[in-house]
Amino acid sequence: MAEFLQSGIFRCSVPVMIESYSSVVGKKEGEGPLGKFFDEIIEDSHFGKETWEQAESRFQLEAVSHAIRKAGLTKEDIHLICSGDLINQCIGSTYGLRELGIPYLGIYGACSTMAEGILISSLAVEAGAVNRSAAVTSSHFSTAERQFRFPLSYGGQRTPTSQWTCTASGALILSRKKGDMEVVGGCIGKITDMGVNDINNMGSAMAPAAAETIKRYLEATSTSPADYDLIVTGDLGLVGSTLLTEILSKQNIDITSVHKDCGKLIFDPDDKDTHCGGSGCGCSASVLCGYFLPMLERGEIKNLLFTATGALMSPLSLQQGESIPTIAHLVHIRSKK
Repeated sequence: MAEFLQSGIFRCSVPVMIESYSSVVGKKEGEGPLGKFFDEIIEDSHFGKETWEQAESRFQLEAVSHAIRKAGLTKEDIHLICSGDLINQCIGSTYGLRELGIPYLGIYGACSTMAEGILISSLAVEAGAVNRSAAVTSSHFSTAERQFRFPLSYGGQRTPTSQWTCTASGALILSRKKGDMEVVGGCIGKITDMGVNDINNMGSAMAPAAAETIKRYLEATSTSPADYDLIVTGDLGLVGSTLLTEILSKQNIDITSVHKDCGKLIFDPDDKDTHCGGSGCGCSASVLCGYFLPMLERGEIKNLLFTATGALMSPLSLQQGESIPTIAHLVHIRSKK
């Protein structure tokens, strides 16, 4: 069984390996600095479907199918799938994965969903409840805009602190069987609410949650930022990343030399449309599976802390004047090479 270190923090007692992984992104993401690293770039934002919601479901199905094929497996070899997205009732996941017939746990952590899925899958594999589990999530620019902000035809201006929801999906398969990377342990985040209520400034809302989770994991494991090659955050973007390093610096934790943010990496900083960078469940999922996991697999880096952040609000809560609760889940991944 997993070793309990502290509230919400565990270390795997038996190896939990990343057997396969995959990333699928849209046209805009494929044109960004990381375009060459993704498994597939879909030029059509509708993915041949009638609606954007159906397209997002197809992105997620495609990512899972890629990961299964790359491992030389069949869908029958996967005993659990943990998935979620940003659309109401997570229909991007349920409608996309229903044809696979794999036991399914629907989860919601907003943009932290990929880390949450990896944590749940790791614990299930480590406990011997399943032999293999998949973690997957997705987002789509148009589905997110329609649900959380304005219809695209409205043509509203975007504020300088806003971020661009990625049209993307990432999936990985965990098992005890084989792999060049292992999940060492993780930290389940705590809900953090600093009173921010601006949906166009998500980086500022989520940075305190990321800082709390990173600090708690470092303390529980008696490690420092220098013990890791990279500390990667989900999608804090330009504003949130700066705020994160400032918060930790005030607590005598300096991550500046090892910190990378998926939201800052996925788009060209000169792209004026994206303002502070990328966001959405698919942002950190696709960058992890397309960019960082291959680095670990090749042995270019040894230890990675993947900290995905999420805002746990809904359109209704915002309409009622609520602030934005946030969370950050952390996964420690190590190369076996």
